[in-house]
Amino acid sequence: MKLTLRIWRQAAPNQAGNYDSHELTKVSPDLSLLEALDQLNEQLINNGERPVNFEHDCREGICGSCGFLVNGQAHGPLAATSVCQLYLREFKDGSVLTLEPWRARAFPLIQDLMVDRSALDRLIAAGGYCSTGTGQAPDGNALPVGRQQATSAFDTATCIGCGACVASCRNASASLFVAAKLAHLGQLPQGQPERSTRAQSMQERMTQEGFGSCSSNLECEAVCPQEISADWISWMHRESLR
Repeated sequence: MKLTLRIWRQAAPNQAGNYDSHELTKVSPDLSLLEALDQLNEQLINNGERPVNFEHDCREGICGSCGFLVNGQAHGPLAATSVCQLYLREFKDGSVLTLEPWRARAFPLIQDLMVDRSALDRLIAAGGYCSTGTGQAPDGNALPVGRQQATSAFDTATCIGCGACVASCRNASASLFVAAKLAHLGQLPQGQPERSTRAQSMQERMTQEGFGSCSSNLECEAVCPQEISADWISWMHRESLR
């Protein structure tokens, strides 16, 4: 198949950026979008040009390293799919794909499609630790947890921290990310001692990092590759009142 990749190129944060168009011909529809970028980078390197900078790691939709906008949508047009699991067969032959980085003040651009998402790490650090001693691995069942409670906690713990919720929110809010991190600990007995202080400190840090407030347009839920419900944002606000 044939594709045109219209990619945002910006060598450094303090330099002007622009879109460059590159045509790929005779590419297999079974390639992922990241593999198509790999192929493009080989061509650029062979021509003595700078390759496209983008972030990736596991390429299995697990680590959350990858992420950029595909035709204006975080992770592309498919629901519950990270960009590393987006395959070219999902697009029509001859399509033009516009690729650009996450757009958020809290995610300063590094180069091309790569942004600095360390603000999410600082949000997690602001949540502190769990003071409950859980012992060694064999002691994992020492504190009984109901099946429904454990399942609900696990649903929120699946957040991979990709930042798509921030990039898709009109206010660049990290509310869904913070809510997921609070909910997976707040529903378990090990997370109870610091439950209230954790909710306050993480929301305060969210403001300090430059994230906006929740815009209530639910785009965060729509683009989340793990399909984490925006209902947890309401749960997070109730936590801060505890």
